[in-house]
Amino acid sequence: MRHVDVAVVGLGLAGAAAAWAVSRRGQSVAAFEAYAPAHRRGSSHGHARIFRRAYLDPLYVDLTGQAGRLWDRLSDEAGEPLLAHTGGVDHGPAREPARMADLLREHGVAAELVDSREAARRWPGIRFEGPAVYDPEGAVIDPETAMAAMVRLAATAGAHVAYDTPVRALDPDAGGVRIRTDAGTWHAQTVVVAAGAWTGPLLDGLVPLPPLTVTQQQVFLFSPVESGPWPTIVHGESADGLDMYALPEGPYVKVGEHVNGTVTTADTRDFTVDPAARDRAVAYVRSRLPGLDPVPRSELTCLYTSTPSEDFVLDRHGPLVVCSACSGHGAKFTPLLGELAADLVDGRPPIGRFAL
Repeated sequence: MRHVDVAVVGLGLAGAAAAWAVSRRGQSVAAFEAYAPAHRRGSSHGHARIFRRAYLDPLYVDLTGQAGRLWDRLSDEAGEPLLAHTGGVDHGPAREPARMADLLREHGVAAELVDSREAARRWPGIRFEGPAVYDPEGAVIDPETAMAAMVRLAATAGAHVAYDTPVRALDPDAGGVRIRTDAGTWHAQTVVVAAGAWTGPLLDGLVPLPPLTVTQQQVFLFSPVESGPWPTIVHGESADGLDMYALPEGPYVKVGEHVNGTVTTADTRDFTVDPAARDRAVAYVRSRLPGLDPVPRSELTCLYTSTPSEDFVLDRHGPLVVCSACSGHGAKFTPLLGELAADLVDGRPPIGRFAL
């Protein structure tokens, strides 16, 4: 049996960030991922996620600022840019543009409240029916490049990295936790569980988790019909209705819904795109994104793991640290989540709203 200070279970965005942060602090680390790098079974694959400061919640606006500075640090250490700065646009009544603009400015973001006429002039590929908020810090994250960079940096700092090595069980004991894999058993003083949709089954009976709902989401790639850069877009039509997002990914624009996923599990999801979701995406592009050809060029599925409040779970229970950057909006916080997980390993208290 091999011994380390800290084991990390899961090498998606959150787990890779935790491995990087903990190893950088001088602890011995072993990190385990059940599948190959950049696999498509979870939530972190692909090359485009939204980074934005634009929240209506002061906590998340503050945390995005911290995350942005850590993205810059990660890019510097990795020697490659990991954010493509496009700017971000939020519109629709549910986004409360005037209140959002005020909140962002209070947190030092040079946000603009743009009326519909000016918005249409700036972004002719988007149809507006009211004011929009422009977030100049909006950007696109490349998840697969970021994960590879963090894992590489962790390994350079001495971390043992094992892909295609599922963790079968975690067995707490007096000195920490035994980690059982098909390749052997390890022992760690602390284990960071960043297993996404597999978190609930892995920690069942070990940690009192809040309800976690796993849904299969789908996204669709459309071709622009006009040149010019696209910002990231979040559109909230109403508090209980349309909730869409779009962002550039390579030569395409990716469009998806933040809601309406099919409830499933990590092991039973079927990877099949819901035809009704495709129809909604096409209808949305026709009505709201006239700058795109409404025929999808490609489509794929991913997983959300959501809490009832859409807050994250970042807390410690005995020797187990839960790092669940869930609810479909965790990617932008990636390097900060790693730091917060490392803080929990070091014995610091959690952020109150993220506590178990």
